Amino acid sequence: MVRVTTQNLRLFQQKFEPSSSTIPSIRPLTAAPKARDQTQTSTSHRERDHCEAAAGEINPITIPDTLPYPRPFEMGKDSQASSAMEIDDLKSNSSDQIAPKFSINVLQLLKSAQMQHGLRHGDYTRYRRYCTARLRRLYKSLKFTHGRGKYTRRAITESTVTEVRFLHVVLYTAERAWSHAMEKRQVLDGPNARQRIYLIGRLRKAVKWSTLFAQLCAIKGDSRTSLEAEAYASFMKGSLLFEQDQNWDTALMNFKSARAVYEELAKYGDLESQVLCRERVEELEPSIRYCLHKVGESNLQASELIQIGEMEGPALDLFKAKLEAVMAEARSQQAASMTEFHWLGHRFPISNPKTRVSILKAQELEKDVLGSSADSLPPEKKLGIFDKIFTAYHEARSCIRNDLASAGNSENVKDDLNGLDKAVSAVLGQRTIERNQLLVNNAKSKLTKRRDDKNEKATKPEELVRLYDLLLQNTSDLSDLVSSGRDRKPEEVAFAEDCELKSLAFRAERCFFLGRSYSLAGKRVEAYALYCHARSLAETALQKFEAVNNGDQMIIEELKILYDECRSNSCIEHATGIMEELKAPENLSKKISSINLTGVDKKVEKFLLEKLDVYESAVGESNVKSAPRIEAFPPLFQSIPRNPIVLDLAYNHIDFPSLQHRMRKDKSGFLSRFWG
Repeated sequence: MVRVTTQNLRLFQQKFEPSSSTIPSIRPLTAAPKARDQTQTSTSHRERDHCEAAAGEINPITIPDTLPYPRPFEMGKDSQASSAMEIDDLKSNSSDQIAPKFSINVLQLLKSAQMQHGLRHGDYTRYRRYCTARLRRLYKSLKFTHGRGKYTRRAITESTVTEVRFLHVVLYTAERAWSHAMEKRQVLDGPNARQRIYLIGRLRKAVKWSTLFAQLCAIKGDSRTSLEAEAYASFMKGSLLFEQDQNWDTALMNFKSARAVYEELAKYGDLESQVLCRERVEELEPSIRYCLHKVGESNLQASELIQIGEMEGPALDLFKAKLEAVMAEARSQQAASMTEFHWLGHRFPISNPKTRVSILKAQELEKDVLGSSADSLPPEKKLGIFDKIFTAYHEARSCIRNDLASAGNSENVKDDLNGLDKAVSAVLGQRTIERNQLLVNNAKSKLTKRRDDKNEKATKPEELVRLYDLLLQNTSDLSDLVSSGRDRKPEEVAFAEDCELKSLAFRAERCFFLGRSYSLAGKRVEAYALYCHARSLAETALQKFEAVNNGDQMIIEELKILYDECRSNSCIEHATGIMEELKAPENLSKKISSINLTGVDKKVEKFLLEKLDVYESAVGESNVKSAPRIEAFPPLFQSIPRNPIVLDLAYNHIDFPSLQHRMRKDKSGFLSRFWG
């Protein structure tokens, strides 16, 4: 049977409903016998042609010879009911095959493609290229190309969609336009006016294709596919309005409708689909809250907006870009009122707006690291914030030095700019010390705790020694910077003294971990001497910090702990050294007794199966470089029997007879006797 549409089926029913005593005939595909032509009803050719034209796509039906009901020319008035039932059965069977429903897990398909092709790292260029290549493959496989030479547009309509790949074409076209817009959004320093117009144009294109996708899925897809397509189209419409900074009510309505769909879908389906829907709801929540904030129905604070902007997800990238633009505008407005920079009793005027904005950005980020909420942040996030602070201060210092180069001969302006450069450099040095202290704390925690993850790299004392070397260098540079210049104020003198005290504490810590490094290497004498020296430095630093009125209590507590650890470790090293010295003769006798005549003095370590009765680790310590002794690999060579090698010594002592007379001689002519 050929597929029949619903509209054509209604026309078919209206024209061929058995209302009279006769049943209208149906023209066969093949030539019918003459007897059948003679028994046809009195329907005129004009009416029959009109019925066939109204039927549209309905092809003529051939009635086979083996039908269980009588043929049309055999039917009379008694067979009207059975013939009507046959036509109804044909119509019902055709209606079952009219519109096959396609199923697409839209969210899962898009998430998988995005994570595998660039969006895991925010690379929209790579994802756009993937969408283009995917569309090319779909066009070729569907034979739906747009001409060989000149481009010929081929629209995708309801009648075109005969398989699910046509829906994929529409979906990936929308994704390509959206990723292109997001790629333009990632331009350094933001898109300019021309790029912004192009960006909005691509978002409009994404809205157009996503709307078409939703319309086609409503007709050709099942209920879940249609719902997901509607949510996808709503998200695209909301993103366009979000970027345009207009119609916040409509954008809010679109985002809320998408969220409602995903909340309902999160209650059904397999576990993976439910998790993806919940993640999508969380990604839509910041955009909804921001729209409420713009509409005026929310009392959202700026700090909460920044916290929302720290969330991750491809759906949040547009929100982050918008938030960054809003924060930059707010900083510019706030920078207009910022005229001076205060540092250690000095006030330096700031005339360059770019310098003001950079310093304000750094000060806002410092609140996240040094504020009351800093303890709840993970170390990795703190390090990322420190990197942003360094970038902001470097930008400010670059602007200051550019102004200094173009200052001309004005001495007052140069003095102010030099002082501002010194102040910004000093603050940058302070934040560098704080960042390195954070790295030290992370390394200490990894050194003391047990490694649960086998792939986690073990922290060695040498790494802490290197970090303390950096801290000593940072404090020395900062002290020299503050001490330089004329007219030093009491705040600068106190700051330089504080740097000296911190340097002394860092020296004590460095000496302690250097002693631990020697201890792990088995050098007891050197480790004992370093521990004693570290205790002396810690005691001196502790006395100086306690003598200061406003000493850092955290450093004082760390020095007390360090002093106790130095004392205990020095005692342990002393006892271990004496014990090893007492065991030295015994160990020497064991070594002498193990000497063999073959000259193999290498220590043979037993493997795990050979020392099951001994409580000794076959893997080795985590901080010591030693190969595990579980099993010998590759296996050792073993001797096997083989055929003996026979040396034929009599061959060299046998004199064999000469065979020269049997050898063939070359024939020579008469002339060869004279010339050889």
